[in-house]
Amino acid sequence: MVERLAAEYPDAACALVHEGPLQLLVATILSAQCTDERVNLVTPGLFRRYPDAAALAEADPAELEELIRSTGFFHAKARAIIAMSQEVVARFGGRVPDRMEDLVTLRGVGRKTANVVLGVAFGKPGFAVDTHVTRLTGRLKLTSSTDPVEIETDVCSMVPAAEWTALGLRLILHGRRICAARSPRCPVCVLNDICPSAQLAGLRTAGSRSRARGGGVIPRAGTSS
Repeated sequence: MVERLAAEYPDAACALVHEGPLQLLVATILSAQCTDERVNLVTPGLFRRYPDAAALAEADPAELEELIRSTGFFHAKARAIIAMSQEVVARFGGRVPDRMEDLVTLRGVGRKTANVVLGVAFGKPGFAVDTHVTRLTGRLKLTSSTDPVEIETDVCSMVPAAEWTALGLRLILHGRRICAARSPRCPVCVLNDICPSAQLAGLRTAGSRSRARGGGVIPRAGTSS
């Protein structure tokens, strides 16, 4: 699975546009219940107005809420961003910490957000579990759990740490493009001959049966078999 997804999505990257750990941390907080595209429309103006943790720590809540309103849940997100920034300034000298045990102590930062920041901003192993990763790891039977922490533990016990960040990003891309929640495109999935859910659903194509016997060519996502 790791090898096939790497071949399918060799340039997988975080969809949130950012410069540095703080911007990624804020963008990830904003992305809750919001599309990455919408967040990317909001953050340029946000970071021009508040360029660092000190500025965000002293932000006027009403002004910050107005800037992020279109991302939804803007009252809670503004409170979380201001409190998180105050903690970064007071406890970490204005720099986002690069350890899981420190990141998860910040307001609005859970393991998913912390893993995104660790893996993408700091280049440290981090496996972020979002709704796409939860769905795909379940369909692939990599775990029997729906709890994000347990999913992270199960997958990371099987996959080398060097692969964690890229695998998470690739699973998210695959979930968006192919393995959708309601209508998974199993016939064109690069994993369809090794995915238990594709087999159980009776959606293995003649081509995938051939591949399971050692023949055929694995189609790339978005192509017909």
